[in-house]
Amino acid sequence: MGRHGWNSGARRWRLTALLGVGAAALALVLTLISTLPGESRGSTIGTTPDGDKVHGTPAVPSGRAEPEVGWGFTHTQYSADHGDPAAVERAEKLLSRQPMPQIQHLMGWGAGNPEPTKGRYDFDEMDERLDFIRATGGTPVVTLCCAPDWMKGGKPGAGNTDWSKQALETAPDRAHYKDFAKLAATVAKRYPDVRHFIVWNEFKGFWNNSQGRWDYEGYTELYNLVYKELKKVDKDILVGGPYLVMDSVDPRQKEYASTALKGDWGAADQRALDAFDYWNKNKVGADFVVVDGSSYTVDDELVPDEFKATDKLTAVSRWVRQQTGDLPLWWAEYYVEPGDDDDERDGWSEPHRVAVHASGLIAMARGGATSAFYWNPQKKSATCPGCLWRSTQLSDGGTALPMLGLLSRFAKEFPPGTTYEKVSVAADDVPNVRVLADDKAVLVVNTQDRQISVKVDGKRFDMGAYEVKWLRR
Repeated sequence: MGRHGWNSGARRWRLTALLGVGAAALALVLTLISTLPGESRGSTIGTTPDGDKVHGTPAVPSGRAEPEVGWGFTHTQYSADHGDPAAVERAEKLLSRQPMPQIQHLMGWGAGNPEPTKGRYDFDEMDERLDFIRATGGTPVVTLCCAPDWMKGGKPGAGNTDWSKQALETAPDRAHYKDFAKLAATVAKRYPDVRHFIVWNEFKGFWNNSQGRWDYEGYTELYNLVYKELKKVDKDILVGGPYLVMDSVDPRQKEYASTALKGDWGAADQRALDAFDYWNKNKVGADFVVVDGSSYTVDDELVPDEFKATDKLTAVSRWVRQQTGDLPLWWAEYYVEPGDDDDERDGWSEPHRVAVHASGLIAMARGGATSAFYWNPQKKSATCPGCLWRSTQLSDGGTALPMLGLLSRFAKEFPPGTTYEKVSVAADDVPNVRVLADDKAVLVVNTQDRQISVKVDGKRFDMGAYEVKWLRR
């Protein structure tokens, strides 16, 4: 089973197993027919012309969906839809206990090339991911990225997909923007239960080298075309963008530093704000607004420390909502732990990781975000720092890991529409904890690598190092 991320070059062939010499000969004939000399479409083996045919028996929500979906996660190259059958079943039951919104990308991160050649579709892997989301009761969200090779100067045909990072990060050529928009519409018709679509991912391929800035004109043109095509399929489909990385620089840096959006955590990269401003002023419409980013700077600095650095997520959230007139705000990705050269994040203990992530969730909520998605770094191995569940490739896999406990509880206690309330914290304890509360629950995070005694919401109690504690009111 090929699962596609940055480094996956394998592509599985979906030919039914053929037995006997006659069947093998038939397969050879089909291959020859699909690759005749002069044929520019490439092989069409494993593809179908009816990509817009409804897949499965989706439970289509009645009426218009809400633009706020809550706190969830993104499926990446490896997920729980494959592996040991018992482990997969455990994972399904686990996620069904507290259904959450789940993102699946159109191409890459576990999904194959949806349109290997123009007008010929292959949604097998996408189907499997959507089936899994349906089985868990989650709200499906599709990120419309990335683009088939023939839309960006690559070679068309089944088996010709270039899964390198450079190729996957290439945006479609402007001449194929309309083709990509039509593909988006095909996806919407195939999965009528998907009511939320994000257009593209992190402006991948939309960097203007000559001007040293984002090609926000190109992205906005693509966004507008996709938006209009999706609304043609169903006016109640909800669409958002621009999924822009809200980078920040060191507080002492002047180059590219915003003078309007800054704090102890640093200053926003003005080039990102310029790109956001252009999209915001020139979009044909949006049902929600999407950003992503990290609490640390572009130089991987946590300023002034890993907990206070999350204040950036609050500041950015407030700025975005102010610019858009309070459109519902989504964080498609958020990071609080810097990665290494391979973008791996495994330098912290799990309690430390969970505590800082809890601080990040609190920061986004304080800024007015109503939806955010944890980028699940799932692997096949038994060791998986930051993962939500033990790999379903393991016979005893599919069980919850600490990060899932945090995320699912946060989703349960603070769904969209939550009214947050002030909570009392003893003056001496303010530097040591982060808190968030509504009328029923209080989340308390110990930011210290030691045991502390705190008084929160009128209650005195002890907390272990980096402990995350829930209180009832």
